[in-house]
Amino acid sequence: MCGIAGIFQLGEQGQPDPQILSVMNDRQQHRGPDAGDYFFDPGVGLAHRRLSIIDLEGSPQPMLSACERACVVFNGEIYNFRELHKELSAKGYQFKTHGDTETILNAWLEWGEDCVHHLRGMFAFAIWDRQQQCLFMARDRLGIKPMYYSLLSNGELVFGSELKVLKQHPLFDNRLRETTLEDYFTFGYVPEPYTVYEHSYKLSPGHCMLVRRGMTELPEPRQYWDIPTDWQAPLSADEVQEQLIDRLKEAVDIRLVADVPLGAFLSGGVDSSGVVALMSQLQSDPVNTCAIGFDVKAFNETEFAQMVADRYQTNHRVETVSQDDFDLIDKLADLYDEPYADSSAIPTYRVCELARKHVTVALSGDGGDELFAGYRRYKMHLHEERMRNMLPLGLRRPLFKPLGSLYPKLDWAPKFLRAKTTFQSMAMDTVQGYHNSMSILRADERAKLFSSEFQQRLNGYSSLAVFERYADKVKHLDPMKIAQYLDMKTYLVGDILTKVDRASMAHSLEVRVPILDHKFVEWAFKTPSDHNLHNGIGKYSFKKALEPHLPQDVLYRKKMGFSVPLADWFRGPLKARLQDNLLSRQMRESGYFNTAQVQKLINDHVSGLRDNSASLWTMMMFESFLRQQTGPGV
Repeated sequence: MCGIAGIFQLGEQGQPDPQILSVMNDRQQHRGPDAGDYFFDPGVGLAHRRLSIIDLEGSPQPMLSACERACVVFNGEIYNFRELHKELSAKGYQFKTHGDTETILNAWLEWGEDCVHHLRGMFAFAIWDRQQQCLFMARDRLGIKPMYYSLLSNGELVFGSELKVLKQHPLFDNRLRETTLEDYFTFGYVPEPYTVYEHSYKLSPGHCMLVRRGMTELPEPRQYWDIPTDWQAPLSADEVQEQLIDRLKEAVDIRLVADVPLGAFLSGGVDSSGVVALMSQLQSDPVNTCAIGFDVKAFNETEFAQMVADRYQTNHRVETVSQDDFDLIDKLADLYDEPYADSSAIPTYRVCELARKHVTVALSGDGGDELFAGYRRYKMHLHEERMRNMLPLGLRRPLFKPLGSLYPKLDWAPKFLRAKTTFQSMAMDTVQGYHNSMSILRADERAKLFSSEFQQRLNGYSSLAVFERYADKVKHLDPMKIAQYLDMKTYLVGDILTKVDRASMAHSLEVRVPILDHKFVEWAFKTPSDHNLHNGIGKYSFKKALEPHLPQDVLYRKKMGFSVPLADWFRGPLKARLQDNLLSRQMRESGYFNTAQVQKLINDHVSGLRDNSASLWTMMMFESFLRQQTGPGV
């Protein structure tokens, strides 16, 4: 696991400034504390920070091919590198190392851009080909590893593993892309392929880009993989139960290769518990597991993690975090580089901190909720969809739109009376309704929050466009599959995987994600929706397959989530900070917000009239980003 960076001159073939590239690379030293090096050619500079996992003494980067035609910088792991080594050796390619990096180089020399189809793993890499005078960049299929890039005013393409790497270049343009603020206050993150900056981008999952010398602008990235949605027939219930464990076990098995200590996160939830159960069956030594607990029972899952640890006799470590563990708030803004509002970033940071004390590689259970429909919002989405099917949109819209507008937001009331979001969603189609129901601040709330001047600059732009970017491909699927696909394209990448990558790499910890093995995803996404959400039980097919391997209390208890007590924080120890930060001069002078509405959100929450904790946290994280954006040294 590593950090990569580079400068590529599209036009002139001068020497990229070594000092600038050095500063860029140094900014990501946390991603690779073991080694760092550079490669320069006319018009090209590549940089690398290494966290040694496989072939510890060999495989230095940047790495030249044996024929010295191509050079690569690579972040990630290729799990089928041994098979590729054999295949490419048989074709006559030479190998000087025993790791996975060189397989990427020889795969490029053999297959060119199609090399990505032969790689199984998580990766972000860039290859400079001297013969073709081109730079090839690629990102793994699910977006586990990040890749940022920007074309500067002087014609230099800069890229790196984190935005902070690009920001070290003196010509980096830090003007904000204002439409992404509409996205951020909807989703809590900035969705692919954009960043919060006007002229910087994320290479989207399953995409690659070939940049040739002499180009005057960057080409559109090319999609080389997507979640299959055109299968001939879905899996049967019997096929799911017969094959799921063997397929997942194979995905886990290939992720156990490492020349450093390896372990797993064990939260007490179904997904991480399932991964640990299969790891225990695949290795002779006890699995190293770790869990974070909270000193508030409502947020503490450690007793369920302990059940699994006891059953499989793992080397289990637990640390308890105080409910008042909010010291990381300002650190998060530096960690994520752009506005990011998932408060579970705090416990995720802590569990990575704990894991790194004992291992260098950890397996996680991320992806299970998206792939097997584990989120509670899927159940609500299906409930709303049944109601939508009772009346055509032409009748629903005039009936429910006024109700959604007039009905009060009753956070204090019993759940059956909290119908405002449901009424709003009933006046919409499937994609619009799902967008509305999972928004942190809904469209009407964003309209109140944003200043009239900022709304004019948005010129009608809506974050719904993010969903519409993907919706056409899956309109033939059922409503739950549509929601799952949208989540895997947006929430999984922009929130979950971003959170884990930054939190883990802050501690120089590699995290591997077997449930998101692309071969397993291609198979599992064919599971019928009524197998995944069955009799009100989410992730039913996954849980049923794991019954022989996990306690019933772990499988079928109420989903808790990895959260922190925001509502209490904002009515207690963070109350003064909330007022100071959200109504600071910087926030007021930004021109983005209606100050009176910000004050109302604070007052309503502090008084107990409403639970605005998610909205307030989203604003607090934006304020922290804004402060660092305009502060010294940025």
